[in-house]
Amino acid sequence: MANEAVIIELFNGGRPIRFTCADGTTIEKGTMLELTDPRTVIANTNDAAPFVGIAAAEKVASDGATTIAAYTDGIFDMLTDAGTDAVGVLVANSATENTVETADAADILAGANVGNLLEAAGNAEVCAVRINK
Repeated sequence: MANEAVIIELFNGGRPIRFTCADGTTIEKGTMLELTDPRTVIANTNDAAPFVGIAAAEKVASDGATTIAAYTDGIFDMLTDAGTDAVGVLVANSATENTVETADAADILAGANVGNLLEAAGNAEVCAVRINK
Protein backbone atom coordinates (compact mmCIF):
# COMPACT_ATOMS: atom_id res chain seq x y z
CA MET A 1 0.00 0.00 0.00
CA ALA A 2 1.03 3.60 -0.39
CA ASN A 3 0.08 7.09 0.71
CA GLU A 4 -0.59 6.13 4.34
CA ALA A 5 -1.72 8.94 6.63
CA VAL A 6 1.01 10.29 8.89
CA ILE A 7 0.26 11.41 12.43
CA ILE A 8 0.83 15.11 13.12
CA GLU A 9 -1.01 15.24 16.43
CA LEU A 10 -3.31 12.89 18.35
CA PHE A 11 -5.98 14.12 20.75
CA ASN A 12 -6.92 11.92 23.71
CA GLY A 13 -4.36 9.37 22.50
CA GLY A 14 -6.11 9.31 19.13
CA ARG A 15 -9.24 7.87 20.80
CA PRO A 16 -8.67 4.45 19.20
CA ILE A 17 -11.65 2.18 18.57
CA ARG A 18 -11.11 -1.54 17.99
CA PHE A 19 -12.80 -3.24 15.02
CA THR A 20 -12.86 -6.77 13.64
CA CYS A 21 -10.70 -7.56 10.60
CA ALA A 22 -9.98 -10.72 8.63
CA ASP A 23 -6.96 -12.74 9.77
CA GLY A 24 -5.79 -13.14 6.17
CA THR A 25 -5.64 -9.41 5.43
CA THR A 26 -2.67 -7.03 5.52
CA ILE A 27 -3.28 -3.47 6.68
CA GLU A 28 -0.42 -0.98 6.99
CA LYS A 29 -0.27 1.51 9.85
CA GLY A 30 -1.80 4.78 8.62
CA THR A 31 -4.27 3.11 6.24
CA MET A 32 -7.73 4.65 5.91
CA LEU A 33 -10.25 2.08 7.17
CA GLU A 34 -13.65 1.38 5.63
CA LEU A 35 -16.50 -0.15 7.64
CA THR A 36 -18.25 -3.32 6.46
CA ASP A 37 -20.88 -5.45 8.21
CA PRO A 38 -20.74 -6.49 11.05
CA ARG A 39 -18.36 -3.92 12.64
CA THR A 40 -15.53 -5.15 10.43
CA VAL A 41 -12.95 -3.01 8.63
CA ILE A 42 -10.97 -3.30 5.41
CA ALA A 43 -8.41 -1.03 3.79
CA ASN A 44 -10.37 1.70 2.03
CA THR A 45 -10.42 1.55 -1.76
CA ASN A 46 -14.03 2.57 -2.41
CA ASP A 47 -15.45 6.02 -3.02
CA ALA A 48 -18.31 7.03 -0.69
CA ALA A 49 -17.66 4.10 1.68
CA PRO A 50 -18.19 4.48 5.45
CA PHE A 51 -14.91 5.78 6.94
CA VAL A 52 -14.13 4.89 10.57
CA GLY A 53 -10.55 6.03 11.12
CA ILE A 54 -6.85 5.47 10.51
CA ALA A 55 -5.14 2.14 11.28
CA ALA A 56 -3.19 2.61 14.51
CA ALA A 57 -0.85 -0.36 13.90
CA GLU A 58 0.25 -2.73 11.17
CA LYS A 59 -1.81 -5.89 10.64
CA VAL A 60 0.18 -8.71 9.01
CA ALA A 61 -1.71 -11.28 6.93
CA SER A 62 -2.38 -14.60 8.68
CA ASP A 63 -0.79 -13.48 11.97
CA GLY A 64 -3.75 -14.76 13.99
CA ALA A 65 -5.03 -11.27 14.85
CA THR A 66 -8.67 -10.57 14.03
CA THR A 67 -8.94 -7.02 15.41
CA ILE A 68 -7.30 -3.70 14.67
CA ALA A 69 -7.55 -0.29 16.33
CA ALA A 70 -8.47 2.84 14.38
CA TYR A 71 -7.44 6.35 15.40
CA THR A 72 -10.53 8.56 15.39
CA ASP A 73 -9.28 11.87 16.79
CA GLY A 74 -6.30 13.82 15.51
CA ILE A 75 -4.54 15.68 12.75
CA PHE A 76 -2.94 13.67 9.96
CA ASP A 77 -0.97 14.46 6.80
CA MET A 78 -3.03 12.97 3.96
CA LEU A 79 -2.81 12.98 0.17
CA THR A 80 -5.52 14.70 -1.88
CA ASP A 81 -6.86 12.83 -4.90
CA ALA A 82 -7.70 15.59 -7.36
CA GLY A 83 -8.57 19.24 -7.68
CA THR A 84 -7.95 22.06 -5.26
CA ASP A 85 -9.65 22.73 -1.96
CA ALA A 86 -9.76 25.66 0.45
CA VAL A 87 -9.05 25.63 4.16
CA GLY A 88 -11.92 24.14 6.17
CA VAL A 89 -13.43 22.10 3.33
CA LEU A 90 -14.94 18.75 4.36
CA VAL A 91 -13.10 15.87 2.68
CA ALA A 92 -14.11 12.24 2.17
CA ASN A 93 -12.39 9.04 1.12
CA SER A 94 -11.88 8.50 -2.58
CA ALA A 95 -11.57 5.41 -4.77
CA THR A 96 -7.81 5.92 -4.89
CA GLU A 97 -6.10 4.16 -1.97
CA ASN A 98 -5.48 6.36 1.06
CA THR A 99 -6.47 9.64 -0.54
CA VAL A 100 -9.13 12.22 0.21
CA GLU A 101 -11.33 14.34 -2.05
CA THR A 102 -13.92 17.07 -1.56
CA ALA A 103 -16.97 15.58 0.16
CA ASP A 104 -20.32 15.72 -1.59
CA ALA A 105 -23.83 14.90 -0.38
CA ALA A 106 -23.47 11.17 -1.21
CA ASP A 107 -20.27 11.00 0.89
CA ILE A 108 -21.97 12.63 3.86
CA LEU A 109 -24.99 10.31 3.68
CA ALA A 110 -22.70 7.25 3.44
CA GLY A 111 -20.52 8.32 6.37
CA ALA A 112 -17.51 8.69 4.07
CA ASN A 113 -16.51 12.07 5.48
CA VAL A 114 -12.94 11.97 6.80
CA GLY A 115 -12.48 15.45 8.25
CA ASN A 116 -11.65 19.06 7.44
CA LEU A 117 -8.64 20.49 5.64
CA LEU A 118 -6.46 22.63 7.90
CA GLU A 119 -4.60 24.09 4.92
CA ALA A 120 -5.35 24.74 1.27
CA ALA A 121 -4.68 21.71 -0.90
CA GLY A 122 -3.79 21.33 -4.54
CA ASN A 123 -4.02 18.31 -6.82
CA ALA A 124 -2.14 15.30 -5.38
CA GLU A 125 -0.77 17.35 -2.50
CA VAL A 126 -0.13 16.22 1.07
CA CYS A 127 -2.09 18.38 3.50
CA ALA A 128 -3.18 18.40 7.14
CA VAL A 129 -6.62 16.95 7.83
CA ARG A 130 -8.46 17.15 11.17
CA ILE A 131 -10.19 13.82 11.82
CA ASN A 132 -12.88 13.66 14.48
CA LYS A 133 -15.09 10.58 14.10
